[in-house]
Amino acid sequence: MAKALEGKRIVIAGSRKISEMSEIIERQGGVPVVRPQQGTLVLAEDEVKRDLLQVLESGTDWFIFTTGTGLEALLDQAERIGVRSPLLDIVKQSKVGARGYKTLAKLKQLGIEPIVADDDGTTQGLIRKLEAYDFEGQGVTVQLHGEPMPSLVGFFEQKGAAVRAILPYKHVPPDAQVSRRLCQEIADASVDAVCFTSAVQVRYFYQFAKQNGLDRQITESLNRRVLAAAVGKVTAEALREEGVSRVLAPDIERMGAMIVELAHYYRNQSALKGMME
Repeated sequence: MAKALEGKRIVIAGSRKISEMSEIIERQGGVPVVRPQQGTLVLAEDEVKRDLLQVLESGTDWFIFTTGTGLEALLDQAERIGVRSPLLDIVKQSKVGARGYKTLAKLKQLGIEPIVADDDGTTQGLIRKLEAYDFEGQGVTVQLHGEPMPSLVGFFEQKGAAVRAILPYKHVPPDAQVSRRLCQEIADASVDAVCFTSAVQVRYFYQFAKQNGLDRQITESLNRRVLAAAVGKVTAEALREEGVSRVLAPDIERMGAMIVELAHYYRNQSALKGMME
């Protein structure tokens, strides 16, 4: 019996866990095609050090964490400058909000229980939960994740809070040649599916496509010929915002679950084709 992804060329658009994802694709009979659309994360160490010292000096009423990776980067930087313990003390004394299951898991490891958490993995989901609280005159520290979050920061500012944003790492654009090659592969359907593991990848890829006048061609191909797969709701929404209507996403937001969902899709497609013949 043929494997579900037999002969399928599956693009990995992420830059993390590439070997693990490639192995899962290969076990299903597929051919992994690595085309990272998210640049290396660059720690903004000097800025983070300044922001951390300000938090330690003045304290904060609220601490909002938006990614597990960002929380770890923040704690690593605090460790390097010798303030991890006092920082955790301040977090534990503050009201804590969290977005995403990885963030919640990391906070749980630290013995911190957020009083507010999203219900769908999105920033808007977190904002909906925060609506019930009064932020007038409150100090709110927000851990960002690689890029600004105007909707979240704006929400707190409109509520009368004094907001301090900390950006422990920054995304950098992917290699232009890699993006160009992926555009061509999607346009001529020489790949079967593209797996996006973050909304940032979608934004960077479409930014490149638009700058080069290829976005409409890319979207048309993704809607008709090449399947777009997203690791979760946020990434899927980023694709839909670009006009991609055919998006496959697992219920469990994990990279492995996305590949399994992809395998199920192609197995079902093969079964339907067999019934029609």
